[in-house]
Amino acid sequence: MNTVLLRLAGPLQSWGASSKFGRRTTEREPTKSGVIGLVAAALGRRREDNIDDLAKLKFGVRIDQAGRVMGDYHTVKSDDGKQLVNGYRYYLEDAVFLAGLYGDGMLISEIARAIVNPQFPLFLGRRSCPPAGRICLGIRENMTLLDALKAEPWQAGNWYQRKFLKNDNVNLKIIMDADNISYAQFTMRDMPVSFNQEHRKFTYRPREQQYFTMPVTVHSGKHDPFIYLEDA
Repeated sequence: MNTVLLRLAGPLQSWGASSKFGRRTTEREPTKSGVIGLVAAALGRRREDNIDDLAKLKFGVRIDQAGRVMGDYHTVKSDDGKQLVNGYRYYLEDAVFLAGLYGDGMLISEIARAIVNPQFPLFLGRRSCPPAGRICLGIRENMTLLDALKAEPWQAGNWYQRKFLKNDNVNLKIIMDADNISYAQFTMRDMPVSFNQEHRKFTYRPREQQYFTMPVTVHSGKHDPFIYLEDA
């Protein structure tokens, strides 16, 4: 059983779990349905394909740079063109997350390869939110999801990390699937059952959260834009 780690960062992200009609909100961290959708796209699966194996993977996310919520108000014409319809879209700006998926080693390896060479374009919750930089940070063999999320270096931007230099340590939050419903601290309706456009279906996912401290280390040296081409 292995863990694959994904760095989810970009100018904008949007992870909806309860959006309806013209108001499209975002959660403050990536949803399991959104990340499984990203993985399914990388694997080349279509919306009507089975995703049971992906949904069974244990999912967790570490909030490295919380970002801030921004709203976008716009109007569009109705289908008959006779009236304007108001719309609201909400996004996370300048956020960075470390997400992990834990499960069977063969499936985890397949996911890691697909993220590096995706079959379909990848996006962070919505098509208007492309990722920035390298997504797949690699596989952590024989490591539990929690251990992998705690061991990985802080992924926040240098400008953000410098704000914490005087503190020596930073307090980070981890939210992950609860192993047992009785241990769940809260639930969210973001467990994907089907992405089929004719009958999209999601169910509730038990979740738990915890905090831990990590040393503040700011990377120094010149920026190397070619580092992301190493895997290629």
